Amino acid sequence: MKIMKFGGTSVGSPESVRRLVALVEAEGERIVVVSAFSGVTDSLIRSARQAEAGGDKVAELISALKKRHSDMAQALVLTPILPGTLVFLEACFRELEGLLLGIGLLHELTPRALDLVMSFGERMSARIIADAFVSMGKPARAVDARRIIRTDDVFGSAHFLEPETFEAVKAELAAATSADLTTPAEPKGICVVTGFIGSTLEGVTTTLGRGGSDFTAGILGAALGADEIQICTDVDGIMTADPRLVPEAFLIEELSYEEALELTHFGAKVLHPPTLRPAMAKGIPVRIRNPAKPECPGSRIGATAAPGAKPVRGIASIQGIVLVRIQGPGLIGVKGTAGRLFACLAASGVNVILISQASSEHSICFAVRREDSVQAMHALRREFSLEIGAGLVESPHVEDDLCVVAAVGERMRHKPGISGKLFGALGRNGINIMAIAQGSSELNISVVIASQDEAKALEAVHTAFFLSEIRSVKIFLAGTGLIGGTLLAQLSAQRSTLLARHSIRIDLSGLVNRHRMAISESGIDPAKWRDALAGGEPNDMSAFVARMKSMNLPGTIFCDCTASDDLPEFYEGILHAAIAIVTPNKRANAGPVERYRVLTGYARENGIPYRYETTVGAGLPVIAPLQDLVSSGDGIVRIEAVLSGTISYVLNSFSGEKRFSALVREAQALGYTEPDPRDDLSATDAARKTLILAREAGIGLDFADIRIEPLLPKTCFDAPDVESFFRELEKLDAEYEHKRKDAASRGAVLRYISTIESDGTARLAFREAGPDDPFRNLAGTENMVAFTTARYDRYPLVVKGPGAGAAVTAGGVFADIVRIARAGA
Repeated sequence: MKIMKFGGTSVGSPESVRRLVALVEAEGERIVVVSAFSGVTDSLIRSARQAEAGGDKVAELISALKKRHSDMAQALVLTPILPGTLVFLEACFRELEGLLLGIGLLHELTPRALDLVMSFGERMSARIIADAFVSMGKPARAVDARRIIRTDDVFGSAHFLEPETFEAVKAELAAATSADLTTPAEPKGICVVTGFIGSTLEGVTTTLGRGGSDFTAGILGAALGADEIQICTDVDGIMTADPRLVPEAFLIEELSYEEALELTHFGAKVLHPPTLRPAMAKGIPVRIRNPAKPECPGSRIGATAAPGAKPVRGIASIQGIVLVRIQGPGLIGVKGTAGRLFACLAASGVNVILISQASSEHSICFAVRREDSVQAMHALRREFSLEIGAGLVESPHVEDDLCVVAAVGERMRHKPGISGKLFGALGRNGINIMAIAQGSSELNISVVIASQDEAKALEAVHTAFFLSEIRSVKIFLAGTGLIGGTLLAQLSAQRSTLLARHSIRIDLSGLVNRHRMAISESGIDPAKWRDALAGGEPNDMSAFVARMKSMNLPGTIFCDCTASDDLPEFYEGILHAAIAIVTPNKRANAGPVERYRVLTGYARENGIPYRYETTVGAGLPVIAPLQDLVSSGDGIVRIEAVLSGTISYVLNSFSGEKRFSALVREAQALGYTEPDPRDDLSATDAARKTLILAREAGIGLDFADIRIEPLLPKTCFDAPDVESFFRELEKLDAEYEHKRKDAASRGAVLRYISTIESDGTARLAFREAGPDDPFRNLAGTENMVAFTTARYDRYPLVVKGPGAGAAVTAGGVFADIVRIARAGA
């Protein structure tokens, strides 16, 4: 025998009730517990509150409830039976209206009166559903649980009285468990029992607390020795996390009573926690299932459960938490302090959710629901008034707007590394922990965090424990030009391969360019980024960054693929929001030295990835090797570098076969220069890269400290447009050819080299590279960096390769993103 309970959404429409009837028939069960139709209990409460306040909407609310129940009855109950159903409903509403009238006259809504008001929802739904069974040829009767569930008089959340209840249940429902339904003396058919409600021994109506219909099913199952208690609801079962906050959450098919109690205590709303108490006492399994998906097995809760693949069974959270702390020297070494504290809270009816005490005994903090916080403060001040007055204990301190996140699982016991993984997942995503609690059973680790971080924390912790083989990041990309557009193409081409072969998932969550922006929490297809921008909003960089922060997604990366001077102004705030940054934009690190120190220092100290490898050498690994040299204690003696792919191409190709100006035109045609080649030939870009290298080497230079030998005379830069520039440049062809020939006469070629010395000087200048010079054999757009250090003193450490081009730069940005994903950001 099973007890089957159906919640409000499972009886919320005629279609769902018909599905209920079919499921009960298929299961062959005879005891069904039902809730009020979805939304009805809330409407009844509003009606009572309106009546108490003298509001004018009581009649409107009651009228809507009448229509709702009448429509349900007429849709489900056949004509021979329907008149009796409607008479019953009319009697219920007459009683309800008289009760509300009394509440209105007194302007007082007592807990006792509210329980009676709320009881009408279940009483009416049970009668309609029982008559629906009869209309479909199934013998059935409605059973008012007030006749069988005996409780104390704690209105709003009554406690059932076991001996009296079990005796009444057996007397009322034992016949329904019998195989023989033909005996005339026995009540026949299916018993449709009202959930949620009961009564005192004196017959006064009580309720078992919101969600109490589950509890009713648990009580009936324990009283009758059921084989299983089924809670039929609108979800497939208990999930590894709240799927509304963690889309990757999945069904837990088996879990133990203890695991289920912990998860429901910490916010898993699928099951009313007290339901398990009578079931545990009798060893009766409880199953959560979705009647809309009869093929789904749901979640089975029992004394034992098959071990899961992961040590953690599920993640849950509670919103609306307040952390209360009491501290002071008067607590240290004083016996009975904790007892006094929790006794006074219990006497005031305050439920403590979580407790944390410092080993020094200097402070105790505990979490309560927000609605209990004022009562808790009053209770503490009364209990410790003498100590507070003497300055031995501080007045209680409260932190509001918090939530509790808990990881639950029996396999967590004695398994090292669980706490580290949880705290690591939170830390990587910049989530601050305000309190920690772990029971001696090691079944639960709970942390208190800011409410705004709840969804981010749940997703981060869920990923760490259940999807640890998958590294996931979410990209917000600024700039869809040559580099940004190429990055999007690479991302589109590689996403499936990264996920399949390397378990790395990269989601594009936001895009912004000079004109438009688009943000989507569900993700943007990088192959259709133009469509996303076309359907987006006008550009507003401040709003884009603000929304990226407010979404508070785990593993977020801001990718700046612009050359903007303005975007680096946002970097500090982005890092403070625990959002990683990847950028080829040199403006941030080549700007004011103080900004460089603030950004790199904050990222380093707080473990927030800030990757800018592509600011020097495009896709070449230059920054990382330099950082490794410095961090390992090697002394930088000198750095020499060719850092401009444009200048490198022109000089590497300058063999006398073509004029200097023609080579510049050729570089422009090949896309190796900016639209105006002077942007490259001014050496400003190369100087910024030089400055970044100097700072990474520990030399705190500013841009003005770098000496730059001009490649071109002032007349070229003063030309009004690009064509005028080329005409001026052509006038210099003979002069450049003379320089080339002069160098060639000595067996050398011309190179434009950045040099950083350990004495803190930096310069960019022409150099003749002879036969033994490592810079002599550069080709095309190749860049090259040579590190002479205390360890690499005789032969420099050389990094060499393509130093220009959208593909290699975007590839370097992509590589930085993948590195962050692999690190678990």
